Amino acid sequence: MKDIKIGLALGGGGAKGLAHVPMLEALDEMGVRPHRITGTSIGSIMGALYAAGISGQRIRAGVEGMIINKGDSFRAALKKRDVLRWFEFLDVDFSPSALFKGDKFIDFLYGQMGAATFEELETPLRIVATDFWKSEQVVLESGDLRSAVKASMGLPGVFTPVQREGRVLIDGGGVNPVPHDLLDDCDVTIAIDVMGEMQPDKPGQIPNLVRAVLGTFDIMQNSIVAAKCTLTPPDIYIRPTIVGVDILEFYKAEEVYAQAAPERDRLVEELKGLLS
Repeated sequence: MKDIKIGLALGGGGAKGLAHVPMLEALDEMGVRPHRITGTSIGSIMGALYAAGISGQRIRAGVEGMIINKGDSFRAALKKRDVLRWFEFLDVDFSPSALFKGDKFIDFLYGQMGAATFEELETPLRIVATDFWKSEQVVLESGDLRSAVKASMGLPGVFTPVQREGRVLIDGGGVNPVPHDLLDDCDVTIAIDVMGEMQPDKPGQIPNLVRAVLGTFDIMQNSIVAAKCTLTPPDIYIRPTIVGVDILEFYKAEEVYAQAAPERDRLVEELKGLLS
Protein backbone atom coordinates (compact mmCIF):
# COMPACT_ATOMS: atom_id res chain seq x y z
CA MET A 1 0.00 0.00 0.00
CA LYS A 2 2.84 2.35 0.83
CA ASP A 3 4.31 1.96 -2.66
CA ILE A 4 1.12 3.12 -4.37
CA LYS A 5 0.77 6.90 -4.68
CA ILE A 6 -2.82 7.85 -3.94
CA GLY A 7 -4.18 11.22 -5.00
CA LEU A 8 -7.22 12.78 -3.35
CA ALA A 9 -9.33 15.53 -4.93
CA LEU A 10 -11.84 17.33 -2.71
CA GLY A 11 -14.53 19.31 -4.48
CA GLY A 12 -16.58 22.39 -3.63
CA GLY A 13 -20.17 22.58 -2.43
CA GLY A 14 -20.55 24.85 0.57
CA ALA A 15 -22.16 23.09 3.55
CA LYS A 16 -22.49 19.95 1.44
CA GLY A 17 -18.70 19.80 1.63
CA LEU A 18 -19.08 18.41 5.14
CA ALA A 19 -19.51 15.11 3.28
CA HIS A 20 -15.73 15.14 2.89
CA VAL A 21 -15.38 14.41 6.62
CA PRO A 22 -16.59 10.76 6.59
CA MET A 23 -14.45 10.12 3.50
CA LEU A 24 -11.35 11.38 5.32
CA GLU A 25 -12.27 9.26 8.33
CA ALA A 26 -12.53 6.21 6.07
CA LEU A 27 -9.02 6.80 4.71
CA ASP A 28 -7.69 7.15 8.26
CA GLU A 29 -9.34 3.88 9.29
CA MET A 30 -7.76 2.12 6.30
CA GLY A 31 -4.34 3.53 7.15
CA VAL A 32 -4.20 5.31 3.79
CA ARG A 33 -2.33 8.60 3.53
CA PRO A 34 -2.57 10.45 0.20
CA HIS A 35 0.56 11.25 -1.75
CA ARG A 36 -1.05 14.51 -2.89
CA ILE A 37 -4.28 16.39 -2.18
CA THR A 38 -6.07 18.89 -4.40
CA GLY A 39 -9.00 21.04 -3.38
CA THR A 40 -11.50 23.62 -4.52
CA SER A 41 -13.59 25.94 -2.33
CA ILE A 42 -14.62 24.04 0.83
CA GLY A 43 -12.49 21.21 -0.57
CA SER A 44 -9.49 23.50 -0.22
CA ILE A 45 -10.38 24.11 3.44
CA MET A 46 -10.77 20.39 4.20
CA GLY A 47 -7.71 19.63 2.11
CA ALA A 48 -5.55 22.14 3.94
CA LEU A 49 -6.62 20.80 7.35
CA TYR A 50 -6.01 17.19 6.28
CA ALA A 51 -2.70 18.02 4.60
CA ALA A 52 -1.59 19.66 7.84
CA GLY A 53 -1.96 16.30 9.58
CA ILE A 54 -5.36 16.85 11.20
CA SER A 55 -7.34 13.59 11.14
CA GLY A 56 -10.86 13.24 9.79
CA GLN A 57 -12.10 12.51 13.31
CA ARG A 58 -10.56 15.73 14.64
CA ILE A 59 -12.11 17.71 11.79
CA ARG A 60 -15.52 16.21 12.65
CA ALA A 61 -15.05 17.12 16.32
CA GLY A 62 -14.18 20.68 15.32
CA VAL A 63 -17.31 20.95 13.18
CA GLU A 64 -19.50 19.60 15.99
CA GLY A 65 -18.04 22.09 18.44
CA MET A 66 -18.67 25.04 16.15
CA ILE A 67 -22.14 24.39 14.81
CA ILE A 68 -25.46 25.38 16.35
CA ASN A 69 -27.90 22.62 15.44
CA LYS A 70 -31.29 23.87 14.32
CA GLY A 71 -33.01 22.06 17.20
CA ASP A 72 -30.70 23.43 19.89
CA SER A 73 -32.00 25.91 22.40
CA PHE A 74 -29.90 29.04 22.68
CA ARG A 75 -28.76 27.97 26.15
CA ALA A 76 -27.72 24.52 24.88
CA ALA A 77 -25.91 26.14 21.98
CA LEU A 78 -23.92 28.37 24.30
CA LYS A 79 -22.59 25.30 26.12
CA LYS A 80 -20.66 24.37 22.99
CA ARG A 81 -17.16 25.57 23.68
CA ASP A 82 -16.45 27.45 20.44
CA VAL A 83 -19.92 28.42 19.27
CA LEU A 84 -19.53 32.13 20.00
CA ARG A 85 -16.68 32.24 17.51
CA TRP A 86 -19.23 31.98 14.69
CA PHE A 87 -20.40 35.48 15.57
CA GLU A 88 -16.82 36.70 15.30
CA PHE A 89 -16.55 35.24 11.77
CA LEU A 90 -19.25 37.54 10.41
CA ASP A 91 -16.83 40.29 9.39
CA VAL A 92 -19.15 42.32 7.19
CA ASP A 93 -17.56 43.88 4.13
CA PHE A 94 -18.89 47.41 3.65
CA SER A 95 -17.47 47.64 0.13
CA PRO A 96 -19.69 46.89 -2.90
CA SER A 97 -17.78 43.66 -3.75
CA ALA A 98 -19.20 41.12 -1.25
CA LEU A 99 -21.15 40.47 1.96
CA PHE A 100 -18.21 39.22 4.06
CA LYS A 101 -14.46 39.62 4.04
CA GLY A 102 -13.86 36.07 5.27
CA ASP A 103 -10.62 37.08 7.02
CA LYS A 104 -11.65 36.07 10.53
CA PHE A 105 -12.80 32.63 9.41
CA ILE A 106 -9.54 32.06 7.57
CA ASP A 107 -7.57 33.30 10.57
CA PHE A 108 -9.31 30.70 12.73
CA LEU A 109 -8.51 27.89 10.28
CA TYR A 110 -4.98 29.20 10.02
CA GLY A 111 -4.54 28.71 13.75
CA GLN A 112 -5.93 25.18 13.63
CA MET A 113 -3.57 24.11 10.85
CA GLY A 114 -0.39 25.32 12.47
CA ALA A 115 1.07 25.86 9.00
CA ALA A 116 1.63 29.25 7.39
CA THR A 117 2.80 28.03 3.98
CA PHE A 118 2.27 25.13 1.62
CA GLU A 119 5.83 24.05 2.31
CA GLU A 120 5.01 23.42 6.00
CA LEU A 121 2.21 20.93 5.26
CA GLU A 122 2.73 17.21 5.83
CA THR A 123 1.13 16.30 2.50
CA PRO A 124 1.63 18.23 -0.77
CA LEU A 125 -1.43 20.32 -1.58
CA ARG A 126 -2.70 22.08 -4.70
CA ILE A 127 -5.51 24.61 -4.37
CA VAL A 128 -7.63 25.86 -7.27
CA ALA A 129 -8.84 29.44 -7.66
CA THR A 130 -10.16 31.42 -10.62
CA ASP A 131 -8.55 34.50 -12.12
CA PHE A 132 -11.62 36.72 -12.43
CA TRP A 133 -10.38 39.04 -15.17
CA LYS A 134 -8.71 36.37 -17.29
CA SER A 135 -11.41 33.71 -16.75
CA GLU A 136 -8.78 31.03 -16.18
CA GLN A 137 -7.68 28.46 -13.63
CA VAL A 138 -4.97 29.34 -11.14
CA VAL A 139 -3.26 26.49 -9.28
CA LEU A 140 -1.69 27.54 -5.98
CA GLU A 141 0.83 25.15 -4.39
CA SER A 142 3.55 27.27 -2.81
CA GLY A 143 3.93 30.26 -0.54
CA ASP A 144 1.21 31.72 1.66
CA LEU A 145 -1.51 29.21 2.51
CA ARG A 146 -3.99 31.63 4.04
CA SER A 147 -4.58 33.73 0.94
CA ALA A 148 -4.78 30.61 -1.24
CA VAL A 149 -7.58 29.05 0.82
CA LYS A 150 -9.43 32.35 1.03
CA ALA A 151 -9.23 32.79 -2.74
CA SER A 152 -10.49 29.29 -3.48
CA MET A 153 -13.53 29.68 -1.21
CA GLY A 154 -14.30 33.19 -2.50
CA LEU A 155 -17.84 32.64 -3.76
CA PRO A 156 -18.67 35.76 -5.82
CA GLY A 157 -20.87 38.19 -3.94
CA VAL A 158 -20.45 36.35 -0.63
CA PHE A 159 -16.72 36.68 0.15
CA THR A 160 -14.34 39.42 -0.92
CA PRO A 161 -12.03 38.44 -3.82
CA VAL A 162 -8.32 37.98 -3.08
CA GLN A 163 -5.54 39.96 -4.73
CA ARG A 164 -2.47 37.77 -5.08
CA GLU A 165 0.53 38.17 -7.37
CA GLY A 166 -1.24 40.78 -9.48
CA ARG A 167 -4.37 38.67 -9.97
CA VAL A 168 -7.92 39.04 -8.65
CA LEU A 169 -8.88 35.56 -7.48
CA ILE A 170 -12.31 34.09 -6.72
CA ASP A 171 -13.86 30.66 -6.07
CA GLY A 172 -12.16 27.86 -7.98
CA GLY A 173 -15.48 26.17 -8.66
CA GLY A 174 -15.94 28.30 -11.75
CA VAL A 175 -13.09 26.51 -13.53
CA ASN A 176 -12.41 23.20 -11.76
CA PRO A 177 -14.95 22.12 -9.11
CA VAL A 178 -13.33 18.70 -8.42
CA PRO A 179 -9.65 19.00 -9.45
CA HIS A 180 -8.73 15.32 -9.88
CA ASP A 181 -6.95 16.16 -13.14
CA LEU A 182 -4.23 17.87 -11.07
CA LEU A 183 -3.20 14.55 -9.50
CA ASP A 184 -0.96 13.72 -12.44
CA ASP A 185 1.85 12.25 -10.31
CA CYS A 186 -0.38 9.69 -8.57
CA ASP A 187 -1.03 6.02 -9.33
CA VAL A 188 -4.61 5.97 -8.00
CA THR A 189 -6.86 9.03 -8.10
CA ILE A 190 -9.91 9.55 -5.90
CA ALA A 191 -12.39 12.33 -6.74
CA ILE A 192 -14.92 13.38 -4.08
CA ASP A 193 -17.75 15.40 -5.65
CA VAL A 194 -19.99 16.93 -2.98
CA MET A 195 -22.21 19.21 -5.06
CA GLY A 196 -25.22 17.02 -4.37
CA GLU A 197 -28.57 17.24 -6.13
CA MET A 198 -31.01 20.11 -6.60
CA GLN A 199 -34.63 19.29 -5.77
CA PRO A 200 -37.69 21.57 -5.66
CA ASP A 201 -39.74 21.78 -2.47
CA LYS A 202 -42.77 20.99 -4.62
CA PRO A 203 -43.22 19.93 -8.28
CA GLY A 204 -42.82 22.76 -10.77
CA GLN A 205 -41.53 25.21 -8.17
CA ILE A 206 -39.99 28.41 -9.55
CA PRO A 207 -36.71 29.15 -7.71
CA ASN A 208 -36.28 32.41 -5.86
CA LEU A 209 -33.52 34.83 -6.83
CA VAL A 210 -30.81 33.41 -4.56
CA ARG A 211 -31.55 29.79 -5.40
CA ALA A 212 -31.68 30.61 -9.12
CA VAL A 213 -28.23 32.23 -9.05
CA LEU A 214 -26.61 29.52 -6.92
CA GLY A 215 -28.40 26.79 -8.86
CA THR A 216 -27.10 28.15 -12.16
CA PHE A 217 -23.58 28.08 -10.69
CA ASP A 218 -24.15 24.42 -9.72
CA ILE A 219 -25.36 23.55 -13.22
CA MET A 220 -22.24 25.11 -14.69
CA GLN A 221 -19.98 23.24 -12.26
CA ASN A 222 -21.69 19.92 -12.98
CA SER A 223 -21.03 20.41 -16.68
CA ILE A 224 -17.34 21.06 -16.00
CA VAL A 225 -17.02 17.96 -13.83
CA ALA A 226 -18.76 15.78 -16.43
CA ALA A 227 -16.41 17.01 -19.16
CA LYS A 228 -13.30 16.46 -17.03
CA CYS A 229 -14.43 12.96 -16.03
CA THR A 230 -14.77 12.11 -19.70
CA LEU A 231 -11.34 13.47 -20.63
CA THR A 232 -9.43 12.35 -17.53
CA PRO A 233 -11.54 9.86 -15.56
CA PRO A 234 -10.48 9.33 -11.94
CA ASP A 235 -9.96 5.77 -10.72
CA ILE A 236 -12.61 6.26 -8.03
CA TYR A 237 -15.39 8.81 -8.38
CA ILE A 238 -17.50 9.41 -5.29
CA ARG A 239 -20.63 11.59 -5.41
CA PRO A 240 -22.90 11.42 -2.35
CA THR A 241 -26.56 12.08 -3.06
CA ILE A 242 -27.00 15.13 -0.85
CA VAL A 243 -30.38 16.85 -1.04
CA GLY A 244 -32.12 19.50 1.01
CA VAL A 245 -28.92 21.29 2.04
CA ASP A 246 -28.18 24.82 0.87
CA ILE A 247 -24.74 26.33 0.58
CA LEU A 248 -24.59 27.92 4.05
CA GLU A 249 -26.68 25.40 6.03
CA PHE A 250 -23.79 24.03 8.06
CA TYR A 251 -26.13 23.23 10.94
CA LYS A 252 -27.33 20.27 8.82
CA ALA A 253 -24.02 18.45 9.38
CA GLU A 254 -25.65 15.27 10.70
CA GLU A 255 -27.96 15.12 7.66
CA VAL A 256 -24.97 15.48 5.37
CA TYR A 257 -23.03 12.74 7.17
CA ALA A 258 -26.01 10.38 6.98
CA GLN A 259 -26.52 11.00 3.27
CA ALA A 260 -22.80 10.50 2.61
CA ALA A 261 -22.64 7.14 4.44
CA PRO A 262 -23.41 4.88 1.42
CA GLU A 263 -20.72 6.52 -0.69
CA ARG A 264 -18.26 6.29 2.21
CA ASP A 265 -18.79 2.52 2.21
CA ARG A 266 -18.34 2.39 -1.56
CA LEU A 267 -15.09 4.35 -1.28
CA VAL A 268 -13.72 1.79 1.16
CA GLU A 269 -14.84 -1.13 -1.01
CA GLU A 270 -13.44 0.25 -4.26
CA LEU A 271 -10.17 1.40 -2.72
CA LYS A 272 -9.60 -1.97 -1.10
CA GLY A 273 -10.17 -3.57 -4.51
CA LEU A 274 -7.61 -1.33 -6.21
CA LEU A 275 -5.01 -1.80 -3.49
CA SER A 276 -5.36 -5.58 -3.16
